Amino acid sequence: MNALSAPESRAGGAGGDIAVSFEFFPPRSPVASGELWDTLMALRPLRPRFVSVTCGAGGTTREGTLTTVARIARETDMGATAHLTCVGQPRAEVDRLAEACWDLGVRHIVALRGDAPSPGEPYRPHPEGYANAAALVAGLRRIAPFEISVAAYPEGHPDSPSKAADLDNLWRKVDAGADRAITQFFFAAESFLRFRDQVAAVGIDVELVPGILPVTNMAQTRRFAERCGAAIPAETLRLFDGLDDRPDIRALVAASAAADLCARLRAEGVRQFHFFTLNRAELTYAVCHLLGLRPEEAIHDRCRAA
Repeated sequence: MNALSAPESRAGGAGGDIAVSFEFFPPRSPVASGELWDTLMALRPLRPRFVSVTCGAGGTTREGTLTTVARIARETDMGATAHLTCVGQPRAEVDRLAEACWDLGVRHIVALRGDAPSPGEPYRPHPEGYANAAALVAGLRRIAPFEISVAAYPEGHPDSPSKAADLDNLWRKVDAGADRAITQFFFAAESFLRFRDQVAAVGIDVELVPGILPVTNMAQTRRFAERCGAAIPAETLRLFDGLDDRPDIRALVAASAAADLCARLRAEGVRQFHFFTLNRAELTYAVCHLLGLRPEEAIHDRCRAA
């Protein structure tokens, strides 16, 4: 039994037809751990489908990831999900971590190839490890009946030689047993919608969930985008022009921009959204609120007042 009991009904309101999930990174200090827990508790009333905890570049923070998802699985009802990468590790060690996740009650893995330890360094599979994410998915399927999510790239993976190769890689991951693909973040709805059409055209049948990154800091967002090959449209840059020293106004603009992006996707039939929270609750909560998602407590209060 979880120490924190689950609410009996799901979040609703005008956003009752959508579902959300949230992504966090493992804390590196006791203070950061407390802040992360506060963030989790602030977002919990929105009833996420799951909450995932990342693993650092080159596979760093693996133990921190395991510790964090173990606590989430033990003390909450939020669907603890661990990111697991195959970069820099022999297969036996990756399998050990997967088995540890299962033993801790974690039933959902985000299976990733992983990035090289240093930016710009080419990816090299461990000589005794899984060669890529598709191999990792197949390995996880042999270990336990995990729910498995993988990554997808609407604007192409930086290491991919072509869009066709990128789609072929996604097909291999799905064929190996992935249940869903969560996309890298993007800032134009057309990027996701075009990619969704391309995925369907080549016969890939998998739940495709858009990854949403509300802009907390444009300089930081630029670095993230350069690293993963995501384009930032000129209109998005103009929205945040002159707001570097106006964090409160920047947050209002960021929430509005991200909610508008989600609303455009929703109008095209998208009903699942995955938010990269950067371990902060306010902006993600605001976007969900603008989409009409309400915690069940607020819904019950309205019903009692009616």
